[in-house]
Amino acid sequence: MALVTDIVATYRGPGRVVGRLLAAPMNEGRALALLMGGCVVLFIARWPALARQAHLQDDDLQMLLGSSLFATVFMLPLLFYGLAFLGHLIARALGGQGSAYGARVALFWALLASSPLILLNGLVAGFIGPGVQLTIVGVLWTVVFAWFWIAGMRRVGWG
Repeated sequence: MALVTDIVATYRGPGRVVGRLLAAPMNEGRALALLMGGCVVLFIARWPALARQAHLQDDDLQMLLGSSLFATVFMLPLLFYGLAFLGHLIARALGGQGSAYGARVALFWALLASSPLILLNGLVAGFIGPGVQLTIVGVLWTVVFAWFWIAGMRRVGWG
């Protein structure tokens, strides 16, 4: 299916979409593409908040964008690989039979599938700024991300 169609389908049944992704032949390049896509979305979502910060604090926007690019696109994938491995170990300790590849796909897909809320969070951070609205959207994104990841891990480890 198309990426946008899969993202919409994830909001209805995240385990089914992860199962469909895992039904394809194992391809580490596909898993990495999911992760990098999610990290690029995270980087883009930071733009409004960074523009706001540059304007209000008279900072150099290019410097802020450069450091955000380095953190989200080059360093964050390493953290996500470690988190996926930790998730795999926890699932195995709880009796799951899934592979480390499946754990990576579940986590990386959860990040990419929650990207609409990531972008909304970035818009709220940039246009409204810190406050109750940003907290609500941030909590909503965290809950949805955790739901997608847990549902994906259940599909990977327990079928």
